[in-house]
Amino acid sequence: MSDKQADPDMKGWLYKWTNYLKGYQKRWFVLSNGLLSYYRSQAEMLHTCRGTISLHGAVIHTEDSCNFVISNGGTQTFHLKASSEVERQKWVTALELAKAKAIRQLESGDFSSTTTEDEDEEDVSESGRDDVSNTLKVLTAKLEDLRTCHDLIMKHGAALQKSLAELEALDSTQDLTAKIKTVNERATLFRISSNAMINACNDYVDVSGTAGRKWQRLLQHERDQRLRLEDMVEQLARQHSHLEQEAKEQMNQAMPPGHSHSEDEEENEFEDAVEELAENFIVHVNTSQAHRRSNSNVSQLSDEMASLNGSQATTPTDGIVAQANGRPKRQRRIRVPDKPNYPINLWSIMKNCIGKELSKIPMPVNFSEPLSFLQRLTEDFEYSDILDRAVQIEDSCEQLSLVAAFTVSSYATTAVRTAKPFNPLLGETYECDRTDDLGWRALNEQVSHHPPIVAQYVEGTSGWHSWQEFSMSSKFRGKYLQIIPLGIAHLKFLASGNHYTWRKVSTTVHNMIVGKLWLDNHGEMEIVNHKTGDKCCLKFIPYSYFSREIPKKVTGYVVDSEGTFKWFITGTWDEKIEACRVTSQSMRAGKPVYETGPPKVLWKRNPIVPDSEKYYNFTKLACQLNEPEENVSPTDSRHRPDQRLMEEGMWDEANAEKLRLEEKQRATRRRREAEAEQAAAEGREYPPYCPTWFVKETDDVTGALIFRFTHEYWDCKEKQEWSRCPDIF
Repeated sequence: MSDKQADPDMKGWLYKWTNYLKGYQKRWFVLSNGLLSYYRSQAEMLHTCRGTISLHGAVIHTEDSCNFVISNGGTQTFHLKASSEVERQKWVTALELAKAKAIRQLESGDFSSTTTEDEDEEDVSESGRDDVSNTLKVLTAKLEDLRTCHDLIMKHGAALQKSLAELEALDSTQDLTAKIKTVNERATLFRISSNAMINACNDYVDVSGTAGRKWQRLLQHERDQRLRLEDMVEQLARQHSHLEQEAKEQMNQAMPPGHSHSEDEEENEFEDAVEELAENFIVHVNTSQAHRRSNSNVSQLSDEMASLNGSQATTPTDGIVAQANGRPKRQRRIRVPDKPNYPINLWSIMKNCIGKELSKIPMPVNFSEPLSFLQRLTEDFEYSDILDRAVQIEDSCEQLSLVAAFTVSSYATTAVRTAKPFNPLLGETYECDRTDDLGWRALNEQVSHHPPIVAQYVEGTSGWHSWQEFSMSSKFRGKYLQIIPLGIAHLKFLASGNHYTWRKVSTTVHNMIVGKLWLDNHGEMEIVNHKTGDKCCLKFIPYSYFSREIPKKVTGYVVDSEGTFKWFITGTWDEKIEACRVTSQSMRAGKPVYETGPPKVLWKRNPIVPDSEKYYNFTKLACQLNEPEENVSPTDSRHRPDQRLMEEGMWDEANAEKLRLEEKQRATRRRREAEAEQAAAEGREYPPYCPTWFVKETDDVTGALIFRFTHEYWDCKEKQEWSRCPDIF
């Protein structure tokens, strides 16, 4: 804004009534900023004001041809007289405009000066929302001036038209001179009002033009700023990746020549990791009987796992037909078609999605893997053999350590799987019946779309059941994408009645702009046994480029209901988890010292197939999840056409089909919303959406709302009765 004082709206000589002795006296009047002030002379404006009246709330009315009165609620009244009726009307018009402007300013609380041409040269970088708001206020004020002028034109135009009609109706010429004088006076008033309208229009056009040019420059400036910001972000990302690489090289050069982890160092890793759990105690791990690593560690590991339950652990085999539970074992595929090469710029899509929920970002299949999130969630049970071993453990704390290893194992594939699974459609289901080879079966359903919620129920033939509602909060922050899981996972062992619950930790996807995508899982997880009160606390340590810590590290401990340490846990979420039992406790220098037995391997990841990067880094189980299967529900993910087309390498067709399915889902939602509005207008209740195989109720253990599996799915599958399934594909 310009700092110079605004010019007055009007100024000039008027006659003001002073008293009965002096009558009307000539005074210099100035109308500015909604105030009418007067002085004895123009020179007196510099030092003495004789009086001022505010036009806000003032009443302006005319008396005879030259006189008019301004009254301010009875406290102030100016009786004024102009030199002619034309001069009086100029003042009355200016006063009416100033009054309307004063009222608007007082109501809006804006007393800033109006926009001038000087503003047109302001630096657009300093403009913003306030400038736009102020300009809009000025335009609104100018529009009100136009309305006031319009009212005056209508008033004086009607008076002029009336005088002309009276002039035409004269029968004699004796009153002609008087009528012509009246017509001339009213024509003059009409001309004054018209000139005021023209001036107001010019002001409006000037302000609009100035604002338009300024906003065009402001918009162009914002566009340039955005392009510069995008270039800056990409440059910073490249510099960041370069610094990461240099830091890694410097760390490698700082290590002594020939340095490597020896067997002794490996044995001390566990003790070092456990001692990091807290600063208030010391842990000594007895490694005299610890497992010695060698080239044959795979066979020794199997013996070690078997020692936990007294039997040899078994692993599933593919392509072998055998008898299991009286049914022939199905021969399953061990891989999917190779991923085609469809290059696409991730940043070109993601830069417009900063701050949005991941589930609301429209993504092409190019950034996905040919699996639904329902299927991806089923992968949590790839290492279900851990639960089968845990069923046979009577010690609740030892069983809890195995449950902890199972929860960590579900993150194993995320180290190399950065593609996004398909967002399930509302009502979409996925059945995975692996009782013949893996000893469990699962049923997942997308039970809510806003927010997206997946309900899952899994039952193992060895005597455990698991269920959960998975939802998540996700935000894209530019260089990384953060995913915060919501919902509680449950696991119950039927024989012992031990009921465990936990929440998943957060996941961050790095290098969203430049560099190779990679995932990091981090946060704290508490696993609670609601029957005994035992707890396990796990900490997924976030990866740091400048730390010498092992990447993807997990540490934790198991305590009983009294808070006594029973087990210490450490490992990595992409490789293996070990645990050692606390054997004794003593005090040293005011700190408790825990002696433990040798570490035992609770879980170790299956070897990665060498060429799996050609087909989305899928494990054997992941390759089998989307394998076509007969007699499953019509809403099963394996029937989803866009996902099937993507798996077969027809990505263009898959993208088109994906758009069709999403529009079909939106149309269904709009129809339900319209029906709900119609029911509300008619006073009827409209039933909310209900899942097909789950019902919503309150959980007895946590008190939270959960989706309970009705167990009706398997009966309907046996009868092939799918009439309750919605049409979603």
